[in-house]
Amino acid sequence: MPKAYIVNTNKSNNANNELEMLCEGKVAAYYSPWKYFIDEMESNDIVFLYSNGRGIIARGMATGIVEIKNNAGGENNEHYMHLNRFQELETPLSSSTISELVKEMTDENYKIFWNQTMIHIPGFVGEHIWRHISRNCMR
Repeated sequence: MPKAYIVNTNKSNNANNELEMLCEGKVAAYYSPWKYFIDEMESNDIVFLYSNGRGIIARGMATGIVEIKNNAGGENNEHYMHLNRFQELETPLSSSTISELVKEMTDENYKIFWNQTMIHIPGFVGEHIWRHISRNCMR
């Protein structure tokens, strides 16, 4: 079963990061320790791009091929991976709805802590969110 990740687009640190991820169909992280978590993603892992104040704005499947490049933050500071089946959502999926979907598949005690760059969630929960997006957030 694939793993699943909710990755913050980092727009509060650099507004161009989110736009670049959307335009290039990729997931990226720019600072330690988060950039190294991109390296842990494997082929077919589920990736959701999350924008503060909006929610999940895009989704895709990890290729498993990590690339590294320089950015404004420094040398080899950006770790990124292009995403297969990349799609921007027509309607963003809010954090409150994501939390409800997680509880549907787990229990009332399972909580997502939103103050992180990357959130790992169980694969079966990621698949549930993926299905919800397909039914409710796409054209």
